[in-house]
Amino acid sequence: MAATTRRDVMHALLDGYGRTYTAEAGIRLKDTPQPLYRLLVLACLLSARVRADLAVAAAKELAEAGMRDPRRMAEATWQQRVDALGRGGYRRYDERTATQLGDGAKLAIERYGGDLRKLRDQAGGYTEEIRRSLQEFPGLGPAGADIFLREAQAVWPQAAPFIDGKALQGAEALDLPTAPGALLRLAAGAQPAVLASALVRVAVDKKAPAAVREAARAA
Repeated sequence: MAATTRRDVMHALLDGYGRTYTAEAGIRLKDTPQPLYRLLVLACLLSARVRADLAVAAAKELAEAGMRDPRRMAEATWQQRVDALGRGGYRRYDERTATQLGDGAKLAIERYGGDLRKLRDQAGGYTEEIRRSLQEFPGLGPAGADIFLREAQAVWPQAAPFIDGKALQGAEALDLPTAPGALLRLAAGAQPAVLASALVRVAVDKKAPAAVREAARAA
């Protein structure tokens, strides 16, 4: 039997874990205001110390309750936000997060007219400046800004490739290269956002590295 190669591992990684968190949350990501705002909300939820599936479920509940843009998020009552988060199982941080989402919605409206493309443009398209500006939203620290950029690079090509530290942890766990260019060459045409999400999923799931290696061997 031939030895398993890094390319085999990469194929197994993308086959098993190659889906973005925006897709999982039902967000059809486009370079338009509403999906970008929904991504911002998702990034806030994912950056807390809760399981990713709960953050995704909470994002879906907020959207189903009509809180799909900054205006509707700001107009919703604090209790309506808490209730939607609770329905998604996001209970540990629901009260604090409900406040942060309301304050963040107001910031998005006042500073960017509800359109996060203006944040990107005011940053001159520079990734580090975008990252800094994102962290001005309540509850969105460095990890949350990285989450946003990992996903947004699918529609903001000037931010690509964005393979952050958490994604590189996944690469290390699979003994894959840790240089973004080398990873993309190995991924043979995979979208950077898909690759980054797959690597992050491996980084946060202790069982995933072994599962990817087993799938690579079986291929």
